[in-house]
Amino acid sequence: YLVDTRNGKRVKITDGKLRGESIAPDGNHVVWFDLEQKQWMVWSRVTGKTTNLSQKLKVNMFNEDDDHPMLAEPYGGANWTADCKGIVVPDRFDLWYIPVDGSQAVNLTQGKGRKDSIQYRYVSTQNYEDKMGIRNDRPVYLSVFNYRTKEYGYATTDFSGNVRNLVYGPYTYNNFAKADSAETIVMKKGNFNNPMDLYVYNGSLERISNINPQQADYLWGTPELFKWKAFDGTQLDGILYKPENFDENKKYPVMIYFYERRSESLYNYLTPAPSRSTVNIPYFVSNDYIVFVPDIVYKDGHPGESAYNCIVAGAQALAKNKWVDSKRMAIQGQSWGGYQVAYLVTRTDMFAAAGAGAPVSNMTSAYGGIRWGTGISRQFQYEHTQSRIGKDLWSGYDLYIENSPLFKLPNVKTPVLIMHNNADGAVPYYQGIEMFMGLRRLGKPCWLLEYNREAHNLANRKNAKDLSVRLSDFFDYYLKGTPMPDWMKPNTPYMINGKEYTVE
Repeated sequence: YLVDTRNGKRVKITDGKLRGESIAPDGNHVVWFDLEQKQWMVWSRVTGKTTNLSQKLKVNMFNEDDDHPMLAEPYGGANWTADCKGIVVPDRFDLWYIPVDGSQAVNLTQGKGRKDSIQYRYVSTQNYEDKMGIRNDRPVYLSVFNYRTKEYGYATTDFSGNVRNLVYGPYTYNNFAKADSAETIVMKKGNFNNPMDLYVYNGSLERISNINPQQADYLWGTPELFKWKAFDGTQLDGILYKPENFDENKKYPVMIYFYERRSESLYNYLTPAPSRSTVNIPYFVSNDYIVFVPDIVYKDGHPGESAYNCIVAGAQALAKNKWVDSKRMAIQGQSWGGYQVAYLVTRTDMFAAAGAGAPVSNMTSAYGGIRWGTGISRQFQYEHTQSRIGKDLWSGYDLYIENSPLFKLPNVKTPVLIMHNNADGAVPYYQGIEMFMGLRRLGKPCWLLEYNREAHNLANRKNAKDLSVRLSDFFDYYLKGTPMPDWMKPNTPYMINGKEYTVE
């Protein structure tokens, strides 16, 4: 609504399912993305009319890769020009200037993004408080990401579509900032082998920090892109981290970690640190593991089988290499990844060990829970977001059973380490308990770590160190044949609230 603050009179602008609502700096137009029409719309205060801005572009403005059971979101928000005559919005690859008067739109990247599978995105160099908008007499700064190679960079363009790369290559670039009164730019640059140091750009890039020289004293590793086809034929990408001094004549144990799609992080720097919930990739690579991080794509109603379709197909493709020990492969994940670990061990016995952090094991009970931090019902995530069932419990009852590992625990042959903490506000900790108690009742090898008063991910550094040791102990025992640590042995005393107990 447009509301007159003098008399309270209201003029209805629009309603429906919207995203990205934005008022022009001069107050004469409002734009939004209509989720049902999948188009950018504009309303004029002068005429009172609504116009579809993007339907003539013949490219999709909604996220085509989004595999959630919900209306697809736009690729990004709308940014106003300083003269308030138009907006700048992205499609999957390119950036567009669309005048609000309905005149011809301009592709600010001249279709180079779509042609070369490169994603261009607007980078603001203004202060947060500055509402002036994008000036058409100055360079427009862009971030650059190559879908094929996973390389990053920065570029500039203008309102005639003259694109010029500033920096680009097999690195991650972030924290871009430009001086107010000069063309000087600072940014961070790094990749798996090089920490995110600070650089200054004045026509060329110069490093001005050296934050982690001690890394040279340690074994590290190298990442590479790994491609395979899922069982249903979908082409997938993943990251393969190999140890330093990799020897193709050796056979290496494999750690498989996953969470949604991660291949775009091929050139991210990963800091070795105590684990808050997941395996620390530099640590395991430095200790002679191959680490594989596969992408996953999902089909509505079948998140468990979707994980199987992608992850197990990737593991089998990887196992064809002579330097992989296919008998010593493990999986580990946290939260949504923890759920998929729990599901996968009911579907295959190809893994020598599995670590499930904060796993949902019973979707029928998890559906009715709440998120403790906010009190929000968990139903939304099953019907529309990450859990991807796409139906409520009653109309999709069979799907909730199909995707609940609890009902298939008799199939499990893989040793499982579960971590679930009693102050977890995201995934109710009784989910981990249900899985643990089920596996124990069935006589399966499993262990449960519960850190008192800790939430979804560990905050206490002492606990993070403890988890790191136990993850290493567990996987080294099953994948490297090291001695079983005392805490894994039967009848070992256990701790509750600092008090030691023994198994009777």
